[in-house]
Amino acid sequence: MIKLNLIDDIDTPVDHDHMVCSWLLNHDRRMHIASKKVMNVKKTTLCYLEKDHQYLMLHRTKKKKDANQGKWIGLGGAFLDHESAEACMKREVLEETGFHVTEWQYKGIVTFISDVHEDEVMHLFKGLAWEGTLKPCDEGELAWVDKAALFELPMWEGDRIFLKLLDQDIPFFALKLVYEGNRLAQAFLDGRPLNRDNEND
Repeated sequence: MIKLNLIDDIDTPVDHDHMVCSWLLNHDRRMHIASKKVMNVKKTTLCYLEKDHQYLMLHRTKKKKDANQGKWIGLGGAFLDHESAEACMKREVLEETGFHVTEWQYKGIVTFISDVHEDEVMHLFKGLAWEGTLKPCDEGELAWVDKAALFELPMWEGDRIFLKLLDQDIPFFALKLVYEGNRLAQAFLDGRPLNRDNEND
């Protein structure tokens, strides 16, 4: 809807063509700014390789200016141009571990909103089978961690939520995590606010 300001002097001629052109120009400018914001959303993948009730975890300790510094996370990173989510996941796991993932489950999409860090859309996978030999990672230390001990490690609050969802019989989920600084302020599962009072159950 185009909202026009009231004109006090009804005898003042109104150049409607000029008004429409001005609105279209401002609309195009707003759409351009909005599209730039959308384009600036970071696209990533994260994969948890699973065996014998353990996940292969990465302790991020080596990378400078790392938003994940000191935390334990899964394996992954940012998309390359024209790369699919599956291709990105397989490439990142290979680069960080030396493993070629041969079987996996696409578990969900996690959207991160932050007032500090860049907004991010992350595609979440569970790795079920792979080939190759584990190699050192230049971004931190790799370790197989029992699922029962996962939450004793330093990690993002939101990671605890989707790690629990990974082990539930859910075909696919959409999770939105809203951070204020490093604190998780809100969480939404499949568009609905998540009751976090029972997170530790």
